[in-house]
Amino acid sequence: MAITLQSTVGGFSAEFMRKLPLVEQAMIAHGLEPSQFVISKDRATPPTVPFIGPFFYDYTVFVGEENFTVTEPDDIKFLDYFYQRCIAADEAPQPLRKRRPGLINRLFRWMTQPI
Repeated sequence: MAITLQSTVGGFSAEFMRKLPLVEQAMIAHGLEPSQFVISKDRATPPTVPFIGPFFYDYTVFVGEENFTVTEPDDIKFLDYFYQRCIAADEAPQPLRKRRPGLINRLFRWMTQPI
């Protein structure tokens, strides 16, 4: 099953539709189920001049109870961003190293010591 697409601004570009199956295959290879995703494309700003189309679009991705929105100028830029997020390795947070106090911090500590 494929990703569900929704649009309030006339659909997605032909190039987007050609590349979408490749993104779905990459998602499956990385353990994601494309049928759980809904991508919605909307105008990012209200129309200021009716005969000129929007300069940016809001792409909202819904996955179960979660969602996020990305603003991009066209479908392909969004698809590239989405693809990179899908194939990104899960990175475990690095443990924080104890940093040595900075110069200003040491100066303030020195100034607050009793005489």
